This record gives sequence, structure tokens and C-alpha cells, in this order.
Amino acid sequence: MIQELEIFFRKIGPIWSALLATTFTWALTALGASLVFVFKSMKRNVLDVMLGFTGGVMVAASFWSLLNPSIEMGRDLYPDFPWMPAAVGFLLGAIFIYGLDKFTPHLHINFGLEEKEGVQSKLHKTTLLILAITLHNIPEGLAVGVLFGAAAEGLPGASYGAALALAIGIGIQNFPEGIAVSMPLRRQGVTRKKSFWYGQLSAIVEPVAGVIGAALVIQMQMILPFALAFAAGAMIYVVVEEVIPETQRDRYTDIAVLGFIGGFLVMMILDVALGA
Repeated sequence: MIQELEIFFRKIGPIWSALLATTFTWALTALGASLVFVFKSMKRNVLDVMLGFTGGVMVAASFWSLLNPSIEMGRDLYPDFPWMPAAVGFLLGAIFIYGLDKFTPHLHINFGLEEKEGVQSKLHKTTLLILAITLHNIPEGLAVGVLFGAAAEGLPGASYGAALALAIGIGIQNFPEGIAVSMPLRRQGVTRKKSFWYGQLSAIVEPVAGVIGAALVIQMQMILPFALAFAAGAMIYVVVEEVIPETQRDRYTDIAVLGFIGGFLVMMILDVALGA
């Protein structure tokens, strides 16, 4: 089955592959958001475990799916400074999200309106929540697109299996993300339809970022290791600045950490099983 998928991805090319893969990750966000039609609310401990799981997947993906192949490519493309692409790309990715975080008005899921971040604005709380998750999803879509582009170029450390593993991992953690957006909105009195709409809308940026990532790297092979590390740096920044703090604001911190461990294990297993 995996071999057949790899053959299929090779036939349609990296851009279409990235689009299909990130559409899949968006669809799982929408599936998670659709639970708002079944439940009006979700217990805080369940939400914290899901957010912890999301963080674990993102950290594991940052190393096995992004940084590790970046380092391997750096050895071939920059033999005198093999560490340089991973280090520079990682730093730039973190700085990029830092800039977006400082200038884009947004509000994290478990935070009060008085704790909104970014430039001052009069945007509604719903909009601020969506912007926060959208910032979260940019590096995820970019990571999937870049890895498909790297696989298309046949560079060391990158394969369609690894790109598929990353897409599956991101998709799995997007499911609770959809819940994490739609449920709080529903609790605030937003209608079920609007809660679902906003929940799925938060991930619509992923197919856009995925296609951009794939298109860029297949045109400029030398930036591939930088681009992979860039996505990793962006994802780690999001986990440390956003995801982990959101899980540590109530009494369910221990089970949130177990959720993180679970997400890390799932992504690690996927990458080893499919990326080999």
C-alpha cells in the first residue's frame, strides 16, 4: 500500500502531492471541528490531553521529519559547514513565527480576552482565536510541502514515505485542533454551524503553505535543508510559546504531559515505519 502511494505521488509530482497531503490535514481539522454538532462542550482535561498530544507530534516531527533530513542534506550540499543549513534555517523559522506572533493580533485557546497578543485591535474574540490557530498551522503546511519537494529531488534523508508519515502525523494532531477551536466557540454561545466553520477555517492555510513550500524548494534545491529546518524552528516555537502553556493553566498538567508523550511516540513510530 505504501509503495503504491509513493508511486502515485511520483506520478503526480511534488506540488500536487503537497496539495493532496495538506488537503488531508485540513480535512481532519474539519472532522474534529464537526464534533461540535454532537457535543456542546468538552471536559477541560480531555482538551488538555489533546493539546499535549498535538505538541508531542509537532516536536517529534520537527526532529525526525525535518531537522534530521536537513542535517543529512547539509552534509552533501555544504560539506565544509554541514551544521550550517539546519542551524540557520531553525533560527530563521523561530524568528519568523516570533515576528508573526508580535504583529498579528490573536488569542490562545485557554486564555482570557485581556491576555490577547500582537498589535492592539478591536477584533472579536472569535477572530482572535482563529488567528492564533492559523499562525499555528502555517509551519505545519509548509513542513509537509517542503518535504514533498525534497523527496521529489531525491535528496538524502527525504522520501515520499517520510513526507507521507509527516502528513499523517500532522493530520492526526489536527483532529484535536479542530475540536480545540470549535468547542470553546460553542461554549461562548456561537452557533454550531459557525463554530464548525471557524474550526475548519483555521487550517485552510495549510494547503496554501504546502503548495508554496513545495514550489519553492523544487526551484531552488540549495535551500532545501534551510527550508526543512525553517519549518522545524517555526513548529518548535509554536509548541513552546503556545501549545505547552495552554496545557499548563489548570490542574490537569500531568495528563497533558502524558498526551504530549503519546503524540511524540505516534509521530516517531510513523516516521520510522513509513520513512525508512
